[in-house]
Amino acid sequence: MAETDDASLVERVTERLITAVAVGEFLPGTRLPAERDLSPLLGVGRTTVRAALDDLSTRGLIERRRGRSGGTFVAEHWPDSVVVGVDRWFEARWSDLVDACTASSMLHSSLARLAAERRTDADISTMRDRLAAFHAAPSGDPKQRADSLLHLSIIDAAHNTALRDILLEHERHLSLSAPAHPWGDRESHRRMESRAAREHDAIVDAIVTAAPDEAAELARRHVQIDLELFTEAREFARRRAAAARD
Repeated sequence: MAETDDASLVERVTERLITAVAVGEFLPGTRLPAERDLSPLLGVGRTTVRAALDDLSTRGLIERRRGRSGGTFVAEHWPDSVVVGVDRWFEARWSDLVDACTASSMLHSSLARLAAERRTDADISTMRDRLAAFHAAPSGDPKQRADSLLHLSIIDAAHNTALRDILLEHERHLSLSAPAHPWGDRESHRRMESRAAREHDAIVDAIVTAAPDEAAELARRHVQIDLELFTEAREFARRRAAAARD
């Protein structure tokens, strides 16, 4: 039984990593985090992560490179078998993904409301610093990391540990870089970064000026980015899978 359970766990981790690539958490050609970093993000041991990466390598979704600049990289092109698998994954889990994204938007909305009501001068200073860092960060991974730190500063400004823990645990099932948000493929990446910049400015301003209703609504709409990207990834996988089957 334990062997079956281990195999099932590796399969779930493999699917989670494929989905992370599908929605733009890891762009083609970029380096994946090291096994020791992926392990806590996925909530599994390094042995399971290693087995999942071996599976992805066999399928042709990742490439392992040696040397000082080596590591594990997302392949530039997906094999047809992987595309078909992603299409099946989205179809089987679509209702759950919609529910999960709705829950995320409501949780972020509640925390933004509380932040507008409870933020301190120290919170305001931290949010402004993180917002400036987000604007200054280069496109791609650095911008996503800055996005995560900014969202954490908003969450912390709410001063509600219970809601904070619920949100972060929930979002680990949606994004390996939670509470940052994936931004799709190369074509939509910069568009999403520009949109996030505008919306971040508005959310922080509403919190700083103590406008809880406005902060809550802005945060709710902002987090809908996730569902939009899941929808785009689903349609992309559907088209590619149809072409692969023809």
